[in-house]
Amino acid sequence: MTEVIHFYLAGEEHGYLSNFSAYPIFLSGKRWPTSEHYFQAQKFLDEQLQMQICHANGPRRAAEMGRDRKYPLRRDWESVKDDVMREAVRAKFTQHADLRELLLATDDARIVEHTAIDSYWADGGDGSGKNRLGLILMEVREELRQAAADTATSTSETRRRSD
Repeated sequence: MTEVIHFYLAGEEHGYLSNFSAYPIFLSGKRWPTSEHYFQAQKFLDEQLQMQICHANGPRRAAEMGRDRKYPLRRDWESVKDDVMREAVRAKFTQHADLRELLLATDDARIVEHTAIDSYWADGGDGSGKNRLGLILMEVREELRQAAADTATSTSETRRRSD
């Protein structure tokens, strides 16, 4: 049976998987305090609003700002939100070697964001949710695994040629 790793809060076990975990990322020419800051800012085309979210005091505040409907969402948000999340998650786990190793150490475990308050990014608390964040984390884990294998193959070929 496949191991299942549940996560939600940044301060709990496996909290490094949370977008609220305090690992800055560099994307779009800017430093974002967390992947949550980046994700929430990308909901809007207004650069001034994006920068306000970037400078929000913590990921919870960034999320509140991103969910505030007094600002118009970009029209294509529903069609691009998974790609934006993938980009943020990929940046987080490629830009922090310690996190990359932790994610790779999950082997083939099923990764599940476990909370009743989100049935799109998480499991809805009862497993009925889409768990899109967990699925993206597993996709990125596979990308990292493949990149490591490609590097190992390339390194061994280089050694063979130089011998």
